[in-house]
Amino acid sequence: MNFLYGQETLTTFDWVLRAIIAFSFLLIIAKLLGQRSISQLRLLDFVITLVIGNIIAHPLSDEKLGLKGSIITTLVLTILYLGCILSMLKSPLLRSFFNNSPTTLVQNGEIIYKGLKKARISIDILLEELRKEKVDDIKKVALATWEPDGKISVFLQPKYDPITPSSLDIEIEPFNFSKTVIKDGKINFNELKELNKDEDWLVSKLESLYKTSIINVLLATLDNKDNLKVFLYK
Repeated sequence: MNFLYGQETLTTFDWVLRAIIAFSFLLIIAKLLGQRSISQLRLLDFVITLVIGNIIAHPLSDEKLGLKGSIITTLVLTILYLGCILSMLKSPLLRSFFNNSPTTLVQNGEIIYKGLKKARISIDILLEELRKEKVDDIKKVALATWEPDGKISVFLQPKYDPITPSSLDIEIEPFNFSKTVIKDGKINFNELKELNKDEDWLVSKLESLYKTSIINVLLATLDNKDNLKVFLYK
């Protein structure tokens, strides 16, 4: 276990072991931190991600730095991070410190310049973000806010909202999610069973509709109405 400590020199095998342990350790830490810190880099998430990355990276490039100390430090930081997350759930004051309130950028079709300054974004960035939301005219925007995670929430004026079946009082069928029954030429028996089908039924459908066998199927999906969609290797 000497490779965990600082050394004058490390063998190739020691370097490999350090890399494997560090990689495995980071996977465990990422799991402990949760999806929130990966998908949304808020203030606390950004700090913990930056610090942990630096702590683990240095022993992987400098044999004089021990890996054991980095692992212990990372564990302590992870515990502190999780403690802060739990504290934020119970303390509005702590929550407001780490999570800023949304900043208004556009209101009733007018750009709020103070909001742009506070969020530290330019007009070009604002327009770019609005284009991503398929907004072609700022005057159509009822409200646009800069969220703590760096994303913009956009709400159009009611008269510019897309027409939906509910707005026209049109009855539509419930959402029907297709399930993957074949992937890479292999049957997903669990999904097939949930749809009350078996392999014989699937093979028969493929032969009658597509004149092919399971091994030639890249992807096949099936919904509750027995609609089978097949994508073959090409």
